Amino acid sequence: MAEIFKDKTSDEWFFSEDSYILSETDSRGFILYANDLFCSMAGYSMDELIGQPHNIVRHPDMPRIAFAGLWNDIQSKGFWTGIVKNRRKDGGYYWVDATALRKTHSDGTVTYLSIRRVPSRSAVKSCVTLYAELKSKE
Repeated sequence: MAEIFKDKTSDEWFFSEDSYILSETDSRGFILYANDLFCSMAGYSMDELIGQPHNIVRHPDMPRIAFAGLWNDIQSKGFWTGIVKNRRKDGGYYWVDATALRKTHSDGTVTYLSIRRVPSRSAVKSCVTLYAELKSKE
């Protein structure tokens, strides 16, 4: 299992750079699958996550416009990439470099796969500033 650890001076959590957080949702955004690392980083058990809306990990610092862009890109291009701040069950947080993909199955159903990696600290720093500006305009 991937190493996870908490910063001793803040509520930020980190995971190993060679690890991936994976999840899959149905067309309405309800979690169908979550790997062990997603559960560990989010602070929820698998049973607590499956069937819940993916926004269970949405951090209040994330501007609404970021998710509007995500859905626009997924619908028009079939994928989206970006830096996201997620909230843990215990109130902590973690940053991810996310790629979300639309997946159309042979029976026509659509699901969404999200693959998350460790973001660069420079990308996180840029997003902290950008997201604060965007949130102030909401």
